Amino acid sequence: MHNSKNCHENVWILSGTSDGPAIVNKLLKLDYVVFASVVTHKASRSYAKNLKLHIITGKLNDSIEIIDFIEKNNINYVIDATHPFALIITKNLIEACQKIKKPLFSFERKSQIKPYENFNYINGLKDIDKEDLVNKNILLAIGSKLLNETASYYSKCGANVFTRVIPTFESISKAFGSCIKKSNIAILEPSKTKGNILEKKLCDHWNIDYILCRDSGSYAQMNWEEIVYESDMKLFLVKRPKLTYKNSLIFFDYDSLINQITRKI
Repeated sequence: MHNSKNCHENVWILSGTSDGPAIVNKLLKLDYVVFASVVTHKASRSYAKNLKLHIITGKLNDSIEIIDFIEKNNINYVIDATHPFALIITKNLIEACQKIKKPLFSFERKSQIKPYENFNYINGLKDIDKEDLVNKNILLAIGSKLLNETASYYSKCGANVFTRVIPTFESISKAFGSCIKKSNIAILEPSKTKGNILEKKLCDHWNIDYILCRDSGSYAQMNWEEIVYESDMKLFLVKRPKLTYKNSLIFFDYDSLINQITRKI
């Protein structure tokens, strides 16, 4: 039976594959109509088929496109559950929702600085001390967008650069189009099974000294942390950028977010 209170309310969530499916499933069970935006067709396969779920694939260019989508689809609530480092889409969502006075709820994975001796928190991708880089094997697990620029910088610092990228057309193209040696490129999905982490075998094979990744709260980050902990390697985590969410709410767990939408809190 449809809940008359919810069946005419539309929720739009922008997310990846880690948090999006879980949030969407909760909303569908409460009888909301959900629009889920993902970047790739591969990401869309993480969502279960449902008549009340509409998957939109591709990038949104600016706040004008966002406003147009909201108005055309009669969106009541917008959820930003994008990657913590996806600054452009987040800024555009904030701008769009402020202009048309639509509720914007932000979901963020919790970030916790761990006081381990071989965990290092840095402000930017190029903030590892240059003096410590000569003849070191550094593994870049930072995505593909800034891969070539970052790899070029560390190569000039005297490091041997390696990378792990996910198996998407964009990531593979940018990796093999970068300055990194082809033999130093691995194409691998982040492991999701504890105790059997393929990334560890990769680090052993390449004799990795340093791993550079971002504090995203993802499976990949958790894997790198587990690999480096109590090892001789060092992990360098780029701190999350800080954004000001005016007139929007930030949530760190699914239930609090859902309760806000259903007006339980």
